[in-house]
Amino acid sequence: MKANRFISFFLAIAILVASVSISAVAVSEKWKAKNEEPFIFIHGLNGWGGSEGINGVIPYWGATTGDLMDYLRGEGYECYSASVGPLSSAWDRACELYAQLTGTTVDYGEAHAKAHNHDRYGRTFHQPLVKDWGELDKNGKIEQVHLIGHSFGGTTARMFVHLLGEGSAEEMAATPADDISPLFTGGKSDWVKSVTTICTPHNSASVYYPLQLLGLDIFVQTFSYIYAGLLGRSYLNGRIVDFYLEQFGLTDIPGGEKADMFFKALKLILENKDDSCQYDLTPEGTKKMNETLDINDDIYYFSYAFSTTHDVLGVQLPDIRTNPVIYLTSVAMGIGKFTDPVLGTVYDGDWLANDALVNTESAKYPIDEPHKDFESGNIEKGIWNVMPVERGDHGTAIGLFAPADETHEFYIELCEMLNALPD
Repeated sequence: MKANRFISFFLAIAILVASVSISAVAVSEKWKAKNEEPFIFIHGLNGWGGSEGINGVIPYWGATTGDLMDYLRGEGYECYSASVGPLSSAWDRACELYAQLTGTTVDYGEAHAKAHNHDRYGRTFHQPLVKDWGELDKNGKIEQVHLIGHSFGGTTARMFVHLLGEGSAEEMAATPADDISPLFTGGKSDWVKSVTTICTPHNSASVYYPLQLLGLDIFVQTFSYIYAGLLGRSYLNGRIVDFYLEQFGLTDIPGGEKADMFFKALKLILENKDDSCQYDLTPEGTKKMNETLDINDDIYYFSYAFSTTHDVLGVQLPDIRTNPVIYLTSVAMGIGKFTDPVLGTVYDGDWLANDALVNTESAKYPIDEPHKDFESGNIEKGIWNVMPVERGDHGTAIGLFAPADETHEFYIELCEMLNALPD
């Protein structure tokens, strides 16, 4: 047991990023609860959810401040930390999230699976994460949820609500009506009350280019898959970590189907160029994502951007308390003035400010979608309500090395605001 906890702690430190303190949400009035829908928290790249053993050592949500889900439940909020593929694409993660919420088998889609040369089905969840989600309550109102995503978890939430609302024409064309997952048939946008993104790279991030220049993008992706493949077929799989890569045959299903031959599965997943979290975060992947996804007029959208930098003679340099592990990436992003050849983003002026992994402006809203600055007395559906910029680096919002009272205040304010949203 002690060995497992040591390994868990080591893995958590290797994945999580440190942060500085977090400031409370700026609100101008006391929120009055109108509803009490469940809150679904979605982790980012290389993260984990509440069902994984590592979460008992260092919870993703809350980190060194303690398990945020436990704290919020103690305050009367129904909260769940979902577990989805830490290296998987937004599409695959959305499919896994749907299966968890409904207590069904993961269906990645007939057309999608063929296009990306992996299995159509993944694991089965025998109990729904949220009972009666999407059903009518005793008052005839649909049981809804709030989605809260950190980093790539925000992108996952956007893909999820897009599929719920619009479905997939490709999947409907490729799959008989009696065999298709309900996720792909659309018409379910009213199952979600709100989407909140925190430190999400809606428009990619300039850190991609120095990493690409150094060849680190390919190295990190290859290393990540080797790491996942080894741990995902070891004693730790399902007990400590879970990579959700059984569709590629790279990792075991905990307690179930075993992985394929290691090098065969590794070759398959490395040959797959555009069905991964890493691809979705690139400028090319982000462009395709934003061209595909549309904001839904029936859902409330909120975004939180963070900044760990300050202006020095026209460039942005990180605060001294910025996590040293990502300090140099913040410097590179803050002084790297250029125009993105794919997205056309001009990285200058306000676009240099960053949280050490995501440009602050990128985290505010998808550049092609409607948005406005947050007004507590005028919160609208179908538009990004952009919250005031918070101080801290990319890990701040999950509470790692942050003051517990400030982290808790941030989320209590957020939950109170979401519960007060009108229908």
